[in-house]
Amino acid sequence: MINKTARNVERKRRHVRVRKKISGTPTCPRLNVFRSNAHIHAQIIDDENRKTLVSASSVSMKLSNGGNVEAAKQVGKTIAELANKAKIENVVFDRGGYVYHGRVKALAEAAREAGLKF
Repeated sequence: MINKTARNVERKRRHVRVRKKISGTPTCPRLNVFRSNAHIHAQIIDDENRKTLVSASSVSMKLSNGGNVEAAKQVGKTIAELANKAKIENVVFDRGGYVYHGRVKALAEAAREAGLKF
């Protein structure tokens, strides 16, 4: 019998593979994305100092439906505005093992439009 591995296990495996190559520095931190069925979260992380510099999520913004593309766009715009206040211009995008499509893509494009460079 063939056992199928869980979808989240496969995602975590992809994320580990990507994280071997991507790391956030103080000059160019990492923009990490986590999405669940109900919400989406974004953090800008300095991996060398192990600090979260800025974070935004559909939970903290108290959005009524945090699991759709419109919420992802709002979170992307908010994370970029908070990054500008913290004087962060350049980041490395970490899609978290998710496909660059839908909510992840909407968050990234909204962050780019609001001024983040990646």
